[in-house]
Amino acid sequence: MLKIFNTLTKKKEIFIPICEKIINIYVCGITVYDHCHIGHARTFTIFDMIIKYLRYCKYKVQYIRNITDIDDKIIKSAKLNNENIDLLTNRMIKSMNQDFLNLGLINPDFQPKVTNHIQDIISIINKLINKNYAYISKNGDVVFSISHCKNYGELSKQKINKLKFKNFIDYNNKICKNDFVLWKKLDQLDLPNWNSPWGIGRPGWHIECSAINHNFFGKNVDIHGGGVDLLFPHHENERAQSMCFYNVKNYGKYWIHVGSLLVNNKKMSKSLKNTVFLKNLLKLYNSEVIRYFFLLTHYRKPLLYNIKNLNSAYQSLRKLYIIINKIDNNVILNKKFYIKYQYFCTNFFNALHDDFNTPQAISILFSLLKKIKNLFNKDKKKIAIQLIYQLKYLANIIGLLNQDPNFFLKK
Repeated sequence: MLKIFNTLTKKKEIFIPICEKIINIYVCGITVYDHCHIGHARTFTIFDMIIKYLRYCKYKVQYIRNITDIDDKIIKSAKLNNENIDLLTNRMIKSMNQDFLNLGLINPDFQPKVTNHIQDIISIINKLINKNYAYISKNGDVVFSISHCKNYGELSKQKINKLKFKNFIDYNNKICKNDFVLWKKLDQLDLPNWNSPWGIGRPGWHIECSAINHNFFGKNVDIHGGGVDLLFPHHENERAQSMCFYNVKNYGKYWIHVGSLLVNNKKMSKSLKNTVFLKNLLKLYNSEVIRYFFLLTHYRKPLLYNIKNLNSAYQSLRKLYIIINKIDNNVILNKKFYIKYQYFCTNFFNALHDDFNTPQAISILFSLLKKIKNLFNKDKKKIAIQLIYQLKYLANIIGLLNQDPNFFLKK
């Protein structure tokens, strides 16, 4: 049985889809004001692995990763570049898609842009106002009242009276200082903007994902995920407004959050000038080395990035490719050898069924590698070759050993 650690309950749960026919997965995508960095790469590589494994397990998956193409950071970046906002966001989307292609990630089934869902956003906000979950503040913003949501704080395990917001501004216009903006009122000259029943403005951050989910999945989201940095306030707020909109006690059955990524023991930020862009890293390392590096650490744990660790990952993966290079196509495969060494497969799948434990799964691959070497040393080449095929088959499931060994080893 597949078990997933659910951030909402803080425990591993047996995975039972809402609907047997299809699994709906929504992952918060990138705000396209700059190129993708390795923090993005880790998050989406993890979900790439999860979705590939679910599909291997015969689940039909519908995967959505949104694009946030309207945000204060985008507006600021466009001004700094003296660039039209649409040109900037389209350029960054093209860059993102190319980076993820080069990294070997599967494409989402849908990749909706926020700006294509403004009317959905307005419709949800209007309903929240009518149900008294939102109100118009003194300065004309439409604001969500967290005190009216009984389950607020449940996801991030916080109490309303103890909430602490970073960079909190302008709470004098709100009933409660922790209420958050659904629609920001703007001057007509403050672009971009859209018309709404509450005047010219643009949407707040959290309502955007609720609207896109509503448009594609309704209230049936099996897995909702993203980086751990989105847990609060973004996912907490999104969950709250969606529960109130649908009048349900829960929204998002399983919440999966990928751990933080540290660069030389420090948080990656522009102010520290330690941002590592994915496209630059791909010039230095094979894409599979980067993937392998991410999978060596359990997805919920923090990951320490530095060149030493990345080089170590390369040397480790290289050992697997060296043995893969010994495959002899003239050896006829015999099922009895697979049956005899079936326990390697069993242990591998048990690891992945235990909250996608890729470090444990990779350790099984190296146990199999050790067995293969022992067989070669005992002149049991035919059996060893059989197990090399098994090794490659298992590694392929999590997106490893997909390249030509000669290409990988030369590069």
